[in-house]
Amino acid sequence: MDEPTGPQRTRFGAVWLVLGSIATVQIGAAIAKGLFGSLSPTGVVWLRLTAAAIVLLAITRPSLRGRTTRDWLLVVTYAIALAGMNWSIYQSFSRIPVGLAVTLEFLGPLAVALVTSRGVREIGWALLAGVGVLLLGFSPTSLSLAGVGFALLAGAGWAGYIVVSPHLGRRWNGISGLAVAHGIGAVVFAVPALISNGPAYLDPRVLGLGLLVGILSSVIPYSLELKALRTMPTRVFSILMSLEPAFAALAAFVILHESLGLVDLTAMACVVAASVGITRSART
Repeated sequence: MDEPTGPQRTRFGAVWLVLGSIATVQIGAAIAKGLFGSLSPTGVVWLRLTAAAIVLLAITRPSLRGRTTRDWLLVVTYAIALAGMNWSIYQSFSRIPVGLAVTLEFLGPLAVALVTSRGVREIGWALLAGVGVLLLGFSPTSLSLAGVGFALLAGAGWAGYIVVSPHLGRRWNGISGLAVAHGIGAVVFAVPALISNGPAYLDPRVLGLGLLVGILSSVIPYSLELKALRTMPTRVFSILMSLEPAFAALAAFVILHESLGLVDLTAMACVVAASVGITRSART
């Protein structure tokens, strides 16, 4: 068997970078849910945003002078989508299993891919995703309506995040916009988080795990993804990201001992397959 050439080896390495990104995000999500005994979901979100903001701002040192009104509108919109997505999914985690929450959340980016597609085939993939969602209605796992609703709200935030990202990237260099958006989100959630969780933040264990969640869920994955996208086609990247729900279920099983039934796993497989199918058939 021939050895992979330089470009092939580079693309193969990019795949591992994306898989590493997905794994760290979902490990961070499982650790975050483990903190709910000490902090509210809002308190955990604030720790994550704050930890990520500190690290990202220190790395990027974004220039804020001379920014136009449009620059600030974009970054604030991005911050709303980012913070809203994180807050909603953590609210969902506190009510339903992580794997199912991420599966429902993934309907957001799947909807964006569907809207940007133009073929009849995509309708079939959308119906498959719908079958997956309907299967969750027959799941033996206890699902609260609030948990499902928050997961869908997180999906809407994820869709907004995807739509705004390219525009932000054209006006803010590198990940500077991402760093500023994390800072804005941290400021917004500071007061409610401190009011409801103030004493808990004096616990070094809580602070340490919160810092770890911020690094695992934001700093490391964004860095890996940016590096991977230098050599990986966007469509391949999107297909790999479709594995998020499966990684989420695995991380929750290993760290939180959350197990899913056959119906749950089948529903998840439908959504993942639909996402891969839509991504593969979508136009560039």
